[in-house]
Amino acid sequence: MAATHLFNHGRFITETGEFFGGLVVEDGKVAQLVGEHAAVSADQVTDLAGLTVLPGLVDDHVHFNEPGREHWEGYHTGSMAAAAGGVTTFIEMPLNATPPSINRANLLHKQAAVRDKAVVDYALWGGLVDDNVADLAGLHEEGVIGFKAFMSESGVDFARVDDNVLYAGLRRAAELGNLVAVHAESQHVTQLLSDELRAAGRTDRAAWSESRPPAAELEALSRAVYWAGVSGGRLHVVHVTIADGIRAADRAQREGVKVTVETCPHYLFFDEGDFERLGPLAKCAPPIRDRAEVEALWACVLAGLVDTIASDHSPCPWADKEPGLDNIWRAWGGISGVQSLLPVLLTEGVHKRSLPLTDLVRMTSANPARLFGLYPRKGSLLPGSDADFVVVDLDREWELSADELFYKHKHSPYVGARFKGLVRRTVVRGETVYEDGQIVAQPGYGQLLRRGL
Repeated sequence: MAATHLFNHGRFITETGEFFGGLVVEDGKVAQLVGEHAAVSADQVTDLAGLTVLPGLVDDHVHFNEPGREHWEGYHTGSMAAAAGGVTTFIEMPLNATPPSINRANLLHKQAAVRDKAVVDYALWGGLVDDNVADLAGLHEEGVIGFKAFMSESGVDFARVDDNVLYAGLRRAAELGNLVAVHAESQHVTQLLSDELRAAGRTDRAAWSESRPPAAELEALSRAVYWAGVSGGRLHVVHVTIADGIRAADRAQREGVKVTVETCPHYLFFDEGDFERLGPLAKCAPPIRDRAEVEALWACVLAGLVDTIASDHSPCPWADKEPGLDNIWRAWGGISGVQSLLPVLLTEGVHKRSLPLTDLVRMTSANPARLFGLYPRKGSLLPGSDADFVVVDLDREWELSADELFYKHKHSPYVGARFKGLVRRTVVRGETVYEDGQIVAQPGYGQLLRRGL
């Protein structure tokens, strides 16, 4: 008989409600949920002392850059940071690694390269680029959870798609029972504005934001939604920064288009004033918006219009950020944030704006697991699911310091920020992988997941 482990005296949150009691783990799975005073015979008992327990987060948007650019992050340090942030499953994007995962051979190469590195579970995206529609079936057969495409240049060896490829990719993904995710910004408009600003000698931080205005995002999002409707394919729009984009997707959903939307913690935490102050640390695409847009985006979150919230963790060495101190165009665009995903949402959402914890669970655990074919194994506390959960001290106030980061390069725009809500323990398949500032799992504990399994 498998050993049982009772995690007792906790406040357990699901996407539908909460209860005080315990969770029984057998063989890495949730065996049962029990009341606070239930008589349970267990081989091991952990007293949670009234702390809050959430299903482990499923961060469906990270760049850990392995193979090929693992000196930027890698699966070991990246997964440790994920664990420290309460993320029990991450899903890695197909680009910023070399070679990108745009065909079966590259994907298998990646799987072999990252095996035995992660301390939490993980799944992989495939890529949709300008000439690989014929490769999507092979990627799907290897278990990718979706196909990522860029509507604007990505700046790495990952070619953007025009409408013909996006349309063809959506059709093919639908045939396979998969989906396409897009980075939605208009290449033509952002290129025009960038060229004009550079020609005028603009190197200041505001120039970056001006080169990628909300209109360029809304136009691309609307175009992608149109092709999703025409093709019948499933579309997921990543890192949406504008309320108009969220509302446009919501209207399309209600009209029967299969579209979902993601936003990210940095768009809910920082504003243009912070970007002016932080500079390269907070450079990303789409850019950080003004405070009015941040609050409008929060209104969409609170109204239930956002499907998923993911970190879009996109790290690099400081040497790739530093040149942007004097010329913003020269800085790598990407924010290191997987470790801060949950603290941001607890602080800015739950405490500051009364975001229900059940809604937080829906957007960060249950919905991403559903969308990407991992539910109910991941993203829930249902009996039979993997015993993945995070224990949080909701009332603990703290300040993030660089030495607390598990990233390979210990810089992040969140350093120095104050949070309310601290991750105390992260559990993956019944085993504690992070506890009170320490990683207690070995590299390779994390398992590769496949869509539908």
